[in-house]
Amino acid sequence: MAETVTPSTSALLASLDPLLREWLPRQRWFAGKGRPVAGFSPVAETELLPPDGRVGLYHLLVRAEQPPVPAEAGDCYQLLIGVRQALPPHLAPALIGHLPDGPLAGYTVYDALYDPRPAEVLLEALRSRARIGGLCFERDPGQEIRDGLVARLLTAEQSNSSVVYGDTFILKLLRRVVPGVNPDLEIPLALAREGCARVPAPTAWLRAELGGEPYVLGVLQPFVRGATDGWELALRELAKGEDFTAEARALGRATAEVHTALAHALPTVTLGHSQLEPLVDGMLERLAAAAQAVPALRPYEDGLRSAYTALADLAAEGRTWTAQRVHGDLHLGQCLRSPSGEWSLIDFEGEPARPLAERRMPQPPLRDVAGMLRSFDYAAHSVTPPVPDWAAGCRAAYCSGYAEITGTDPRTDPVLLRAYETDKAVYEVVYEARHRPDWLPVPLSAVRRLATSDLI
Repeated sequence: MAETVTPSTSALLASLDPLLREWLPRQRWFAGKGRPVAGFSPVAETELLPPDGRVGLYHLLVRAEQPPVPAEAGDCYQLLIGVRQALPPHLAPALIGHLPDGPLAGYTVYDALYDPRPAEVLLEALRSRARIGGLCFERDPGQEIRDGLVARLLTAEQSNSSVVYGDTFILKLLRRVVPGVNPDLEIPLALAREGCARVPAPTAWLRAELGGEPYVLGVLQPFVRGATDGWELALRELAKGEDFTAEARALGRATAEVHTALAHALPTVTLGHSQLEPLVDGMLERLAAAAQAVPALRPYEDGLRSAYTALADLAAEGRTWTAQRVHGDLHLGQCLRSPSGEWSLIDFEGEPARPLAERRMPQPPLRDVAGMLRSFDYAAHSVTPPVPDWAAGCRAAYCSGYAEITGTDPRTDPVLLRAYETDKAVYEVVYEARHRPDWLPVPLSAVRRLATSDLI
């Protein structure tokens, strides 16, 4: 493996530019949908596998230029570019395009994660703790990675990309990357030190040091063999007309165990009126921006605002809350149920659209609870006709399970819970309007409820 020296302007990126302008916006993990891409600027470029054999591999960090955002403030994306003379049929879904000019003129380029050989190069680099240019492949010295594990890309739509190696490990590669300490590595490492078995401990990770700032690019963790994610399991039970409350209760207990471990592993703070004020202001600002972006939200704006002002009033009366590190984007799809029935929580990145500093801030644990309650609602509205009673039963069971561990039922704090569920529903409205318009009625149904009533 050899490094490509990073120039201020990249000949490779210049040749890729017209292809990436078409390909990148079509990817689920592209955050800048709705705004045209005017070009790209190189952040880092590393050759991991020379294209002088059957296949080549380049690791690129590129900044997408999308006016009116200044070029230097554009989103930075991690791209794994495979290079072949011709693309075999089974790699057709990975095609980016053919290069007519530039340093790889005549080659075909594609998303390399679809291809086992380039994906295995990444695992070998992690196993050997390689240093390639600005890329640092690091591994927990107490854990081994055997070679010969065959790679396969998980093709389910998500905001990042995941590769499974021989049903032994799973490598999550972040696509939109930002400098700083990423909670997707920070929190699982902290929970591993605490001995919390509800979260797979990181085996290895990929990071870069660029301009004196750290970038976490990927995390390798044990793969839970035979596990089903909570979303798939819930939909399966819904399709069969089966009750899901026992699983919801167990999931509530698992969430509470993670919260308890995080409160021991990382600092907690007390939120009073002065701390709640900017939190509520942020909720109000997001609501105003969402109503501007999605006209269907406007009839409910006053009712939704009352969820936030009620929280502000409670804080003004002297009520305080304990805040700690939390998951930050908890829903059924972030939970895995093993064949033995044990639940695990995964993906601690938080909501990718929010600033990293905000994602690392201590939050009331009820923020995670609200996210899971919204997820039960999503599942119940994914079938025709919707089954709101199914969601209500799951929501109640989840809160009861949570209380079995912590001693406190989340429903005993209805004002905070309603505010967080409202904030989540508003976020969902904007997301669905931009990415999946057919799903917009799901969060809008919650908006109608939250604008006129309490949580449960």
